[in-house]
Amino acid sequence: MAVSLAAEPVAHLGTFPITNSLINAWLALVVIIALGAVIRKSKKAVPRGLQNAAEAVIEIFLNFIDQVTQNRAKSKKFLPIVGSLFVFILLSNLMAQIPGTGTIGLKEIEHGVPTIIPFLRPATSDLNQTLALSVFAVIASHIFGIITIGFFKHANKFINLGGIWKSFRHGGIAIFTAVIEFMVGLIELVSEAAKILSLSLRLFGNIFAGEVLLTVLSSLVAFLMPLPFQFLELIVAVIQAMVFSMLTLVYLEIATTSPHGDEEAHEGVSALAETGEHAVGRAES
Repeated sequence: MAVSLAAEPVAHLGTFPITNSLINAWLALVVIIALGAVIRKSKKAVPRGLQNAAEAVIEIFLNFIDQVTQNRAKSKKFLPIVGSLFVFILLSNLMAQIPGTGTIGLKEIEHGVPTIIPFLRPATSDLNQTLALSVFAVIASHIFGIITIGFFKHANKFINLGGIWKSFRHGGIAIFTAVIEFMVGLIELVSEAAKILSLSLRLFGNIFAGEVLLTVLSSLVAFLMPLPFQFLELIVAVIQAMVFSMLTLVYLEIATTSPHGDEEAHEGVSALAETGEHAVGRAES
């Protein structure tokens, strides 16, 4: 059995193709919405049962975000974004372990070779899905940045035209410094595109590689041999969800920090970015 790099369409809604990864994403959303509805319906003044567990999870999320923001009010603003991404990615990754995922589907003959187009495929093993999540995370960071520090302050991180205009009053070194800062801002624009590529390719590569590994092992030895690797895939599922949400949190914090407000704030942002990258490296290793 071969694993296709691109998600395969299993049906069409008019001219819109419904791929197996899209079905998996819809199932994950249905589970999340249903669970949220049940928790909301059972909400009571004195929490118990499922509500108690949900509140404990939210508190864990807030404490985790507090370590980056050092501000509970800001953590509450970031929680819907970071928490939703973590839960959706984790559930999508774990759904790869559902029996029949990647193995049960439509039989077709392709180039004279019988193949199976599975009904279900992990949503995060589709580059389109991970790219959409990455675009959402980066755009959300810019929206939060504009709301928090203002449009012009946020825009000056990338296109510092105001600095060049003010530098003409002083001349000499001031103009040279302003031009350098303007060029650095353009590099920052390139880094925003790099963020999207990094987030999407990291998540897609890890999950898709796991799918290929399990498919190959299952085709060689159907029993026992794939079990240790399935356990490793469970660990990878959690780690990749943590890495994606952690980097999104770092991007949100950096975007909502005023640029060049003072030297300490600038150094704090740089240290935060460095700490986030080191944490991701440790998690993935």
